[in-house]
Amino acid sequence: MRTAVETAEQVRKGALKATDRIKEALDAIEKHNGAINAFIRVDAEGALARAHEIDQAVAAGEDPGPLAGVPLGVKDMEACKGFPITQGSWFLKDNPPEKADSRHVARLRAAGAVIVGITAASEFGMDSATTSRLYGVTRNPWNLDKTPGGSSGGSSAAVAAGMTPLATGTDAGGSIREPAAFTGLVGLKPSHGRIPKMNGFSNWSVHGALARTAADAARHLDVASGPHDGDRQSLPAYPGRFEDAIETLDVSGLRAFWTPDHGYAPVEPEVAAIAREAAQRLMRAARLAEAQVDFRPVNIYRDFGAIFGSTLEEDFTRDGILPDGFDMLSAPVQRLLSKFREHRGEVDVKKSWENVHLLERQVADLFSEVDLLLSPATSCAPYGADDPIPSVIDGRDATYTGAEPFGMLANACWNPSISIPAGLTSDGLPVGLQITARRHRDDILLRLARLAELDAPWTFPSL
Repeated sequence: MRTAVETAEQVRKGALKATDRIKEALDAIEKHNGAINAFIRVDAEGALARAHEIDQAVAAGEDPGPLAGVPLGVKDMEACKGFPITQGSWFLKDNPPEKADSRHVARLRAAGAVIVGITAASEFGMDSATTSRLYGVTRNPWNLDKTPGGSSGGSSAAVAAGMTPLATGTDAGGSIREPAAFTGLVGLKPSHGRIPKMNGFSNWSVHGALARTAADAARHLDVASGPHDGDRQSLPAYPGRFEDAIETLDVSGLRAFWTPDHGYAPVEPEVAAIAREAAQRLMRAARLAEAQVDFRPVNIYRDFGAIFGSTLEEDFTRDGILPDGFDMLSAPVQRLLSKFREHRGEVDVKKSWENVHLLERQVADLFSEVDLLLSPATSCAPYGADDPIPSVIDGRDATYTGAEPFGMLANACWNPSISIPAGLTSDGLPVGLQITARRHRDDILLRLARLAELDAPWTFPSL
């Protein structure tokens, strides 16, 4: 499959018709989506019409932009003009088409990307897998019995399967990185504010994308990032190009700390071993200095649930979902809501916020001593596509760590964090290496992804 960068450069030079590239993507969707269920909505006619406009612009000597003719999937969690966005929920199934793009999607579209459709998401983004009552189960191209992760699982499945080279995601606690790890992709959770938002979990969630290569991830960020007056948290523009940084940035000598478990999470031994080996390869390739520090951060998995779950029933009631609609919620959301009801008397939101602030201090202290935090991206290999989040991992209780126990740190503390392919299990399932850097050093993470990619080229499923 042509990468996003290859596609755009060939289209801009007139060596490839955007219409031909979009037909390739639509053919791949037609061939594979029935088994995988990555796309929940496809607009072939609209995509081809937009591709024709791009071809006409090229013929007239115009430059359609750095994503010219690139087929793009958009997660069913952010506004995309002309498409109904349902957040994977039966209760939103009759939503009308959006009248405008999110700021993220608008920038991608303006850069020449061609939106071919909407990718599946877990209902309201509330699961580590992607399954919903409205759209069914999304499956992993590496093994159709397994999940591609969540909540951006439709996007990860689409890119891993070669339907599109890029697809958007959102990440409030690992929802780009865990799907990337489970499908062998690059998944960058940018620094908070790097890509401007319109709504959502304003202090936690960020926009991003799933990609196959470091160059595609860098070009996406070059297009999508930059300040916006409508988002007071948006960051100033990066002083350069991320696409240049992945080839030239000097990262030698940076201090890297490896932890297999953050001191609290059960992790499958094979997953930890594969991620550790990948970390060692990267440290050699990038000439990093391995650091030894005492870092045992507080586990905010339960606190994250308390903060957002404390108003969940009230929110659902206000929105007309409860009290009568419980049975129409997807099973993962039913389980979450039932758990919140069961433990309502134990919830102390003030204490949970204190733990989040403690974590922020602990992470600040860590990055006063090191430059990079390395760990497995997940605690387990991809699990069953329609199974609940594992509650036992390596024979230990994982009720309050789950499949992605290391993701929330970067969301709570606003750091950039990336998952890159680490290798395959003995069953042929992908494992990810997670790298977290100081705030605003997205360039370092993309450079490290590129060095890892050059050192041990990544593979993709054969379909």
